[in-house]
Amino acid sequence: MKTVGIIGGSTDLATVEYYKLINAHIRAKLGGFHTGEIIINSMNFERSAHFVTNGLWDEGGEYLHGKALSLERAGADFIICVSNTWHRVAKAFMKDVNIPLYHIVDPTAEAILDLELQTVALLGTKATMSSDYLPNEFGSRFGINIVVPTEEEQKYVDDVIFNELAKSQFTDESRQGYLDIVDKLVSRGAQGVILGCTEIPLLIGQKDRPNVPMFNTLELHARSAAEKAMAD
Repeated sequence: MKTVGIIGGSTDLATVEYYKLINAHIRAKLGGFHTGEIIINSMNFERSAHFVTNGLWDEGGEYLHGKALSLERAGADFIICVSNTWHRVAKAFMKDVNIPLYHIVDPTAEAILDLELQTVALLGTKATMSSDYLPNEFGSRFGINIVVPTEEEQKYVDDVIFNELAKSQFTDESRQGYLDIVDKLVSRGAQGVILGCTEIPLLIGQKDRPNVPMFNTLELHARSAAEKAMAD
């Protein structure tokens, strides 16, 4: 079995879910007491949030670069990063790292294409939704069109992520606020919604809008990482 190296900590909640899902998937496939070979190097979320909210991408990329190098030295065969937002500096944090990054876009795009969808909405941090990085990845590599909430809606989604979800606070008011935004995105032509922050699936999910395909990046990424670990 390959060893999965996880850049975690953004947030600890997402990191815990990744760990649980990877192990659960491997156990379901192999039976017995099987779990994954996993190494985690976790960020201090205070530092991560500081870099993101202040647009300090070079500094953040260097911080994550140290994490990636340490995972390689520790014996990981490939790396996953638990944050959609931090993938925008993947090139920087994987510089001179000789093991591959398994990108969060790959399994998400595959799931979208499996349903033959062409246009999907993206929810995430404001840094994710306002950046061209993920839309360009989905568009140039997979031909998927991305729509995002309005600037005001982006601020609302971002505030809930940092001030509530990251602190394990989940309220009915915020759940309804998110679902209202989902409904507006669907009215603008979105055929599905990418839950593009790994904490968002802890607040809303497919059961909340059964007729709108929701793509849980955390679950898709973790399950595919488990498959990748078992590939040989």
